[in-house]
Amino acid sequence: MKTIRAILIGVGIWGLAVSCYTLSFQFQFHEDPNQQANMVLFTVVIPLVWLGAAIYYNRGSHIHGAFVGLIFLLVAALLDAVITVPLFIVPNGGNHYTFFTDPGFWIIAQELIGVAILYYYIMVYNKTITLKQ
Repeated sequence: MKTIRAILIGVGIWGLAVSCYTLSFQFQFHEDPNQQANMVLFTVVIPLVWLGAAIYYNRGSHIHGAFVGLIFLLVAALLDAVITVPLFIVPNGGNHYTFFTDPGFWIIAQELIGVAILYYYIMVYNKTITLKQ
């Protein structure tokens, strides 16, 4: 497993996701801006993780998608704890506890790992089985 590559891709996914989340507050199409931002984040995580997994696997790695997705999630959680919460959540009256116990965080976390696993089974697993035969 190429851990450094997975970590760097995870940083890129996190950066793009936070950018989309932040930009969503500029274009209001829903009554609740926080719910709107979470919907945008939920939507953009799918293509971002799919692209990140594609970049990770393009060099022939065959590690299970659950491990890749878990690294992406751990990187995002660490960056959220160090950057997102202090810069965006605390000034608005939140804290680390409210951020990490929010069900929306865990739904998106499951989505992130799920997309990485799905990518693995659709794009990598079948090729691995074919090569072994």
